[in-house]
Amino acid sequence: MLTFKVTTVGASEGFILNKEAKAKLNVQKGDTLYLTEAPDGGLRITPYNPDFQRQMVLAEQIMHDDREILRALAK
Repeated sequence: MLTFKVTTVGASEGFILNKEAKAKLNVQKGDTLYLTEAPDGGLRITPYNPDFQRQMVLAEQIMHDDREILRALAK
């Protein structure tokens, strides 16, 4: 388990990722992190955009369901 302290960052509050947390998340300075709700009601910090994941699932479903239409359009 990793622990963090909330600190003042400019006019806001935030926390600092240590080297271990940066390595586990595979992030670097300037990357965006997302705070999402976990299925158990907790919170999860992730570098992956959950909206993009939902869009990709929908795109894959459309490509699968309408593959004949997409093949015809590709000609």
